[in-house]
Amino acid sequence: MQWIRFAESPAAAPQADWKPFAEKFAAETERRGVRISAIGAYYQNPLDPRQTETARAIFQRAIEVAAFMGIKTVSGFAGAVIELEMNERGGNPLYKPFENYFPQLLAFWEPLARQAAERNVRIAFENCPQGRWHLPLMHYNALSQPAMWERLFNATTCENIGLEWDPSHLICQFIEPVATIHKFGKRIFHVHAKDAFINRPLLETYGLCHPGVAEHRFPGLGQSNWGEIVHALLRAGYDSDLNIEGWHDPVYRNHEAGPKLEDAGLLIARQTLERFTAGTEKI
Repeated sequence: MQWIRFAESPAAAPQADWKPFAEKFAAETERRGVRISAIGAYYQNPLDPRQTETARAIFQRAIEVAAFMGIKTVSGFAGAVIELEMNERGGNPLYKPFENYFPQLLAFWEPLARQAAERNVRIAFENCPQGRWHLPLMHYNALSQPAMWERLFNATTCENIGLEWDPSHLICQFIEPVATIHKFGKRIFHVHAKDAFINRPLLETYGLCHPGVAEHRFPGLGQSNWGEIVHALLRAGYDSDLNIEGWHDPVYRNHEAGPKLEDAGLLIARQTLERFTAGTEKI
């Protein structure tokens, strides 16, 4: 299980006296037989100057808490420098490419990664584009695409910087998920088990940005090959969990005006994944 929304918890900065809550949280998870595989410190853009110091404090505390509780991984969004420029005809504004800003990305994250390494903690970047239509439309995550992962891993000297890998965000970009495991498997530190489905008739009729063309689903209800995913992860030496991410499925979800099907979706996902993980200790 992943500790989501850590930044809103009593253990997060700027709370000074965080250890009692962390101790209570750890005791409760142990009592329930729950394993915490990562702390999720999401939903800020560390490379936005208005958020940088707050984000740094949150991640520093998350690293400290992870080390205290024996949790291997802290995850979050890498952030992005978002700047506009006018096109040469003075028309609509254009976003400057994310890759222009790798020095700023490394300047923020490498010191944190070194602090984490001293405590045997890893940093894993979620690969959700955080933009509309499931696409990387220049929102606040520079690391939503494999080309950017490759550039990061070539640039950094920190071996404890890696990925919180989610195949659904790859499928929605028409990227083959298993191929990315073969290429980046050693850098996959944490996995979100979420699937996706591309509706080809809708795509061919209405185009990529039409509602319903790309949608997230529970494992077992999308187009990911979970047998191949698990096989590739184990071959790459993956040492953490498959964390089922709920809420996103358009049918198996607790809609206010419809049936409460979230638990059914979670059960489908669990049964799907157990087919390929039964008997393994790593996942």
